Order: sequence, then C-alpha cells, then structure tokens
Amino acid sequence: MEAVLITLSAGLSSALVTWILARAALKLLTAYNVVDRPGKRSSHEGNVPTGGGIAVVGVALTGWMCLAFINGMPGEIGIIVAAAAVLAVISFLDDVRHVPQLARFTAHVIAVALGLTLLPDAALLFDGLLPLWADRLATGLAWVWFINLFNFMDGIDGITGVETIAVAGGLAAALLLMAPGESGDWSKASLAAVLAGAAVGFLVLNWQPARLFLGDTGSVPLGYLLGWLLVWSACVADLWWLALVLPLYYWADATLTLLVRGARGEKVWRAHRQHAYQVAVRAGASHADVAGFIALINLVLVLLALTATVRLMPVWSTLTLAVALTATALWRLHHWPNDNAIE
Repeated sequence: MEAVLITLSAGLSSALVTWILARAALKLLTAYNVVDRPGKRSSHEGNVPTGGGIAVVGVALTGWMCLAFINGMPGEIGIIVAAAAVLAVISFLDDVRHVPQLARFTAHVIAVALGLTLLPDAALLFDGLLPLWADRLATGLAWVWFINLFNFMDGIDGITGVETIAVAGGLAAALLLMAPGESGDWSKASLAAVLAGAAVGFLVLNWQPARLFLGDTGSVPLGYLLGWLLVWSACVADLWWLALVLPLYYWADATLTLLVRGARGEKVWRAHRQHAYQVAVRAGASHADVAGFIALINLVLVLLALTATVRLMPVWSTLTLAVALTATALWRLHHWPNDNAIE
C-alpha cells in the first residue's frame, strides 16, 4: 500500500508542478522568441514557442532525485539524472541555435554507456544467449535508437504526451502489480509515475492547438529516462515484454519508416513527414484525431502488457496480439480518409 501511495503522489504532484512551470516557460520562451517556425517538413502552422521540455525535464529530474533519497539509491539514480541533465542542456542549445548531429549522437552514446555500467553482470537482455559484451552492445544500440526515435516521433500536437503517459504509466502499473520481492526493486514504479505525471501536466498546453512545443529539450531526455526504465525492466526485473509491448507503436512507426526510406536511397537522418501519423495528418486528419487514435492504441497495448504481467495470458500470445494491433493501426494511419489533404 505504501508503494501505491508514493507512486500516486509522485505522479499527481509531478503533473501539477509541470503544468505550473510549463505556463511560466511559455511566457519566457515567447519573450525571448524561442519559436519553431513552420517549414516544408512541419505539421503545424504559425510560430509556436519551443523548448517547453525544460519544465518537463526539470520536474522529472528533481522528482527522481527526491525519490532516490527516499528509496535509498541516490548514487544509481544520480548518474542517470546527471546524464539526462547534460542531454537536456545540449538539446536546448540545439533548439535555440544548432548543435552538430555528430556531437548530439556522441552525447547519446556516452549517456547510454554510463547507464549500462549500472547493470549487474547477471542482468542480461538475452538471458545468457550472448556473451556479456555482445548483450551490452545490443542493449546499448536499442537504447540509443529509442532515444532518437522518441525525438523523431515528436511531430504533431500531443503525440509525445500520450506516448509518455502510456509507456511510463504502463510501467508504473505493471511494477506495482508484481508481487513485492519477486524479481526486483519495485520502487522504480514511482520514477515512472513522475514521467507520466509530467507528461500529463505538459499535455494541457501541447494538445491541439498546441501553445507550447516540447522541443528536443524534452523529447531527448524523456527518451533517455524512459529507455533506462525499459532496460531495467527487461534486464533486471526480467519483464522484457514491457520494453516491447508498451512502446510498440513508436518502435514500429519509427523503425519501419526508417527502413523504407533507406530502401529508397533517401538520407534517413534528414527531417521528413513520412511517419504513419504524419501521413494521416497530410491526408486531412487533425492532430487531435491522430493523437487520440494513438492514445487508444496505446491503451490497448498497456492492457495487453498488464495481462502478460499478471499471467492472464501467455507472453507470446500477448506479443502476437500487440503486433497485430500495431500493424492494423499503421495501416489505418496510412489509409486515413483523404479529406482536405495537405500537400
């Protein structure tokens, strides 16, 4: 019961404080003209203040450190918080000016490498099928890709908010449902709740029509923090299906789009509007309709993940249903009724 109360309190307080700070950030960013201007690859109209992630990340990192001291793990969480803070600073500079892609990518790799050093040698993603160095390499590559896809997918109003709420909220619920002491430290549920709460507070200002954008300032550190929780769940708590099912829509849309663009010979690192959700918006769907549709898909994915967690359904059956659902969602987005299409 104590874990539930701490987790709920962490989420609710995070939502409230983020909402307050996001409103303050909106005024500050507007005053200094830190705005995202629409271009050929944009899905919005008009200049919108960007960099609002400073409120989300500020609350997330502060909340994580407070919980770290409460739960007696300030050293471990301190490293993750410090790495996320550095990523936030670099990303904010990129929002305001420009930071070379190589410098940003190098920072991602270093931050992930630091996070991986926190894993015990016995905490393996592939359960001993690979030698330790190969297992860590594969885990690191997946984590780096998750950071970047989380940033790439932040392209319409509300989408990253609903994704963060689903992934972090689903993690928190799954960890609380597990029997205490079964295979890990369930205090991580409260850390996930902080991220979900911060996303709720920010979503108030980011829902269509968005008054404030997250920017790389928010999406990159959020991807890093969520990635660490997913890695911990898969490698330490042995709840590997959570890392696949909860963010499956983001995994699938970003990865498949990258592969298709690569097969066409396009420069995959360039900004574009070819993700499934962007195709739907270009076909005339509103940001709210698409974000709401993705929220619904994510809700079902969360329920499937929880079903596997409490052993109501075999994990592989859950994965099969999750893949089928996500494939259907991608097809639906790619075939959204063409009404007032945006060229």
